[in-house]
Amino acid sequence: MLPKLYIVIPCYNEEEVLPITAPEFLEELESLKNDNLISPDSKIMFVNDGSKDKTWEIIKDLSKQNEAYTGVCLSRNRGHQNALLGGLMEAKELADITISIDCDGQDDIKAMTQMVKEYHNGCEVVYGVRSKRETDTFMKRFTAESFYKLLNAMGAEVVFNHADYRLVSSKVLNEFANFKEVNIFLRGMFPLVGFKSTSVFYERHERIAGESHYPLKKMLALAFDGITSLSIKPIRMITGFGVIVSLLSFIMIIYSVIGYFLGNTVEGWASTSSIICFLSGVQLISLGVIGEYIGKIYLETKARPRFIISERTFDKED
Repeated sequence: MLPKLYIVIPCYNEEEVLPITAPEFLEELESLKNDNLISPDSKIMFVNDGSKDKTWEIIKDLSKQNEAYTGVCLSRNRGHQNALLGGLMEAKELADITISIDCDGQDDIKAMTQMVKEYHNGCEVVYGVRSKRETDTFMKRFTAESFYKLLNAMGAEVVFNHADYRLVSSKVLNEFANFKEVNIFLRGMFPLVGFKSTSVFYERHERIAGESHYPLKKMLALAFDGITSLSIKPIRMITGFGVIVSLLSFIMIIYSVIGYFLGNTVEGWASTSSIICFLSGVQLISLGVIGEYIGKIYLETKARPRFIISERTFDKED
């Protein structure tokens, strides 16, 4: 029996690019059907992340034009990760496998064919990995690759050069649903679930239309969220650094006592003020990192819903 596929596509203010890429997704879906790789009932699910433009109206029009298109609308903007999670949780009850991908056309849609073939070969998770970044500027390429290296160095287990383009089976999604945390970083969480996995490599293209929703500021924020959501290594680093500073301070105390008895003390404010400023800076940074973790604990204890679906283009009871 052929697996039913749902292509899950989060959308935020994509009225410029959606009319261009939607037919491309449909073409790939039909190609997979014609190759007898997926069920004829497979669909494309758009997830509107509280867009302020006409994105949701376009999604509703697409669903009326072709039954292969379907969509859900979040009650407000919840961010890319929560929007994608909402779509996956909706699709896990409807499909055997899902493929998540952004709607900007940068990820190679044709790589889906190899992903589905890897699923037929027994893989439950297939990661889409960028083989090249030739279309990126030097700064974009440098910051993006540093992003993945930093995450791994800080203890977050991620696949290098993999974003959120992946195939996941319903078996994996059912287990993933047991992850209840509010602070989510999907590309670091799916490897934690386990199951047999592999990677499919593809070349990344330029964005077809519109502007990127992930400038450097958001990339840094995403990296910090990923680190603090998946690892306590920063706190351990603070502890280690605190031990080193304490040892140095203890050595300086012994040195000062010896100097006092030898009569080698020199009055001055420069060294004292430098040490005070240094230690104060270390303390403030340490408190900031610890506060970030406490803030995340605070949000987790509230157990608020990660997303709320306000509207669907289909009847969930069907």
